[in-house]
Amino acid sequence: MGEAYVSVARDLTSIYWNPSGLAYLNSNEAQFMYRPWIAGITTSFAGVATSVPTFGTLALGISTMDFGSTEVTTMEMQEGTGEEFSALDYAINLSYARSIVQWFSFGITGKYISSKISRLRATAVAMDLGVMVNTPFFSPSGKQADGLTIGMSISNYGTRMRYDGMELLRPIDILPDEHGNYKDVEGMYRLQSWDLPIIFRLGASFNPIVTGTQKLTLAVDALHPNNCSESLNAGAEYQFAVQGFGRLFLRGGWHGLFMADSPYGLTLGGGVHFTLLNNIVLKVDYAFQDTEYFDNYSSYSVGIVF
Repeated sequence: MGEAYVSVARDLTSIYWNPSGLAYLNSNEAQFMYRPWIAGITTSFAGVATSVPTFGTLALGISTMDFGSTEVTTMEMQEGTGEEFSALDYAINLSYARSIVQWFSFGITGKYISSKISRLRATAVAMDLGVMVNTPFFSPSGKQADGLTIGMSISNYGTRMRYDGMELLRPIDILPDEHGNYKDVEGMYRLQSWDLPIIFRLGASFNPIVTGTQKLTLAVDALHPNNCSESLNAGAEYQFAVQGFGRLFLRGGWHGLFMADSPYGLTLGGGVHFTLLNNIVLKVDYAFQDTEYFDNYSSYSVGIVF
C-alpha cells in the first residue's frame, strides 16, 4: 500500500521532474488521472491548481488506491462466509509553490493520509518539501529557462500510522482454567505502528534541442528511500508544436534503474495538447509501463489549462 502514500499523480513517463509535486504556474489547471493496476487494483488522481498574482500557486488534489472487494474466508469456512470486505488508501494534498527569483522556486505540500481495510483504519499527516534551480548551463538558446535545471525534495515526512477499529475488539479470558474470574472481558488488540516511506530525491534536466517548433528534454533523478534500495529514473520527451493546433509529445524512460530485484522495465507514452479558444488548452496523455512479474499496465490522464 506504500505507493498510495506517494503522489500517484506523477506520470511514469514524465521527464519534467518536479520536486514539490506542483510547478509554479502562470495560469489555472485541472487534471484527472486513472491507472488500472495489478490484481484489479486501480489508482486515480484529481486536482486543480490556480495562480495567484504576486502570491504564488495554490493547488488541491486527492489521490486514491482502490483495492476492490474481496470475499471473507475463515479456517472453518474456507469457501467464503458470504461477506465481502474492501480496502482503500487515499491522500488529500494542499500545495503551495512560488518562484522567489527567476532562477529559484520552492514548493510545499501538506497531506492527510488514510488507509482503510474493512473496518480498520490508519491515518497520518505528512508534508513534502522541494526546491528547483534554473541555470544557463548547456542552454542551446542562451536562455536560462532552457538550461540545466536542478531540483531536490523530501517526501512523506510526517507522523506514524497504526490500524485501529472495531475488528480489533475481542472477548478475553485471561485465566481460562480458573473459575470465578471475569470471563469474556472485552479487550482490544493494539497493532504496531509504522513509518511513512520517506523519499529523498535529487534530479536534473536539460534541453539539448530548442527551436521554434521543437524541444527535446532529457532528465534523470536519483531516489534514496528509507524502505527500499536506491534507484535512478531516466527519461526523455520530444515536443513538437503545430501551428493552430497545439503540441504533440513523445516520451520514453526507464523506472527503477539499479534497484535491487527491480520489476520495472521500459516506459513509453505520448500526449496531445490541443489549443482551443480563449487560450484554453486541453491535455490528453497516455503512458505504458512494462513490468517483469506482473501484467503490463497503462495510465490515462486528461487536463485543462484555463
